[in-house]
Amino acid sequence: MFFYGIDWTYIIMVLPTVIFALWASYHVKSTFKKYSAVRNMRGLTGAQAAQAVLSANGVSGVRIERVAGSLTDHYDPKSNVIRLSDSVYDAPTPAAVGVAAHEAGHAVQYAENYAPIKLRAAIINATNIGSKLALPLIIVGILLMSITALARIYTVFYYIALAGVLCYGLCVVFQLLTLPTEFNASRRAVAAIEGSGLLTADEQKGARKVLSAAALTYVAALATTLAQFLRLLMLVNRRRD
Repeated sequence: MFFYGIDWTYIIMVLPTVIFALWASYHVKSTFKKYSAVRNMRGLTGAQAAQAVLSANGVSGVRIERVAGSLTDHYDPKSNVIRLSDSVYDAPTPAAVGVAAHEAGHAVQYAENYAPIKLRAAIINATNIGSKLALPLIIVGILLMSITALARIYTVFYYIALAGVLCYGLCVVFQLLTLPTEFNASRRAVAAIEGSGLLTADEQKGARKVLSAAALTYVAALATTLAQFLRLLMLVNRRRD
């Protein structure tokens, strides 16, 4: 029996979400590339856009730095730094402005104590531990269930396997909290872009499309994680039966 491998449960329950995730990844890269090929009229770079969003929301003290890579942009709450990739930091494109404004939106969320992002940050360590324990607990529980005939001991081993599934469930909770966090950051970005006139109306459409494409990757991640969780739960319960 394959838990993270390929069997019929994986093909039926998980594979469709994996294909969706691959498409979403391709879609965000191609959309970003499309709107990185044109220069916005104001010549506004990603770094300048991020600063504009921070200023519009009265947030100060956040550093904006360059980071290597492509689409490696993120906000680091521990260092209070917005890190923008090479294709965003000093790029005067609608795509760069959209991505940078989104990351600035995360900084604003922390400054305003936005609940979902605080909850997500609070469980990230538990999620990392749970994701590492999940597979070992499931495998150990299932293997021990297969070699014992004593009902009481069998039940104990079942709960060990079930504990592994629940550990993996922390990943589902994390992804659930990620969705409102990312959607809200994008809404803040669009509001700041429109309210401050950072881009023209046509350029705003490009920025919104980039943000919408990025949002799909988080939806796909949740779908894949949830499908895997339900699959593991079904496999463990079926083994018990």
